[in-house]
Amino acid sequence: MTKDLRFKILIGIIVIAVLIICYYLLNRSEADQKEQSTEDAYVQADATTVAAQISGTIEQVAIQDNQFVKVGESLLKIDDREIQVELKNAQANLNSQIANAHKLKALIAQQQSLIQQAQANLNIDQSGLKLAQQDYQRFSNLAADGSGTVQAKQQAEAQLQNQQGQYQKNNAALSASKQQIPVLQADLEKANADIIAAKAAIDALQLKLSYTDINAPISGFINQKTARVGGYAQTGTPLLTIVPLNSIYIEANFRETQLSHMCAGQKVDIHVDALPQTHFNGTIESLGAASGASMSAIAPHNATGNFTKIVQRLPVRIHVNSDQPNFNKLRVGMSVRPVVHIDLNKCA
Repeated sequence: MTKDLRFKILIGIIVIAVLIICYYLLNRSEADQKEQSTEDAYVQADATTVAAQISGTIEQVAIQDNQFVKVGESLLKIDDREIQVELKNAQANLNSQIANAHKLKALIAQQQSLIQQAQANLNIDQSGLKLAQQDYQRFSNLAADGSGTVQAKQQAEAQLQNQQGQYQKNNAALSASKQQIPVLQADLEKANADIIAAKAAIDALQLKLSYTDINAPISGFINQKTARVGGYAQTGTPLLTIVPLNSIYIEANFRETQLSHMCAGQKVDIHVDALPQTHFNGTIESLGAASGASMSAIAPHNATGNFTKIVQRLPVRIHVNSDQPNFNKLRVGMSVRPVVHIDLNKCA
């Protein structure tokens, strides 16, 4: 075999090998690649919007944009003078209701004492009435058989009538006194209910007063601050946003054809456009439950008309380890390129 022939055969083998490799690469499924990456990825954080819970004039602003604040730290204060006046009036009303309840308790105790006294008087009247009845009966018998005088009988009858009148009078007074007890008790129950309502009003005002001091619900950096001293805060209107840069993550939108062998726990290399000399390590935290298009305000419907198949993208959340150099330079919205290392063992 000549040298030229061997060379031609070698060239042919190389060409065939290249063609086979190209054919394999062109026809290989995208999902079978050992690494998956996308340019559609950004740094994200679960920012918290701070809004006023009551309306009022902003009296003090203690923070500036991009300032770091700790959870519970004072951010701003709304003028509370009107609420303080309402709170004083509510406290005065509570004191008045308490005094009224004490007065009614004293009246009930006094009425019960009067009932006891009236009962004692009625017992005495009952004894007197019984004695008068006995005297009248005795003098009537004496007058009938001539042993006594008519005058004595008449005096005994007058005494009996007097005792009967006194007994009826005191018995009526006792009944009237007893009837006052339920009325006073009803008034006392209403007074106790008024006390509960007054305390509830004070609690509501104290809660409202606490809303004038707006504190940081989370730790993070101030962003989008619109609050200004002297401005008017409306209930529910956003005043600022707190971005927790210590708990940022990556949201990467991968094509659906890339997700076949992707799962939580796989390692990710993260390249940040703003930090070309630095790369970060991360881990897939979760895969999105729906594509971005399906959750849009106007979801696509292809039930009628022509149809063009479009590869969908699904969000993948990537956890970024915070104990890495230059982690504090990451900012929400930065563009990144995550490279997922497919490890089928993580998906077992």
